Amino acid sequence: MSRNRGRPLSPHLTIWKWGPHMLVSILHRATGTALALAGTILFVWWLTAAASGPDAYARFVDFVTYDAPPPPLGMPRDPAAPAHLGLTWVWTLVLLGLTWAFFQHMFSGIRHLVLDTGAGYELRTNKRWAMATMFGSAAATVLVWLYILTRV
Repeated sequence: MSRNRGRPLSPHLTIWKWGPHMLVSILHRATGTALALAGTILFVWWLTAAASGPDAYARFVDFVTYDAPPPPLGMPRDPAAPAHLGLTWVWTLVLLGLTWAFFQHMFSGIRHLVLDTGAGYELRTNKRWAMATMFGSAAATVLVWLYILTRV
């Protein structure tokens, strides 16, 4: 079979005009991988700490959370107050990222489910759905974390 040697065997990424549908497709793969890896690592870490006894579990909790701040001067510490009030800033960022990844992956999965029915392949519709997954995941993440932060 003869071929024109002046043409590439397959299109290069540089000739494609990037659009939101391409970004959402890549984000779907990346968020799925991140959720699987991080979820597995965190779950195995927690399960191992819980199975290793109270000392190991206490170390796990101490690593993830911060201690209650001291009471104001002259005020005694409330014995009924929890010893740990919240997550460290690093874990807050990790969980914030995982929350966004969850919603991005979920909304993108819904988009792919609609595409599997044969609907939404028109360029405008496809672009609109792709943009909706990105804005929807950001909005859902903000709403969830606003709920969490108002409850703490």
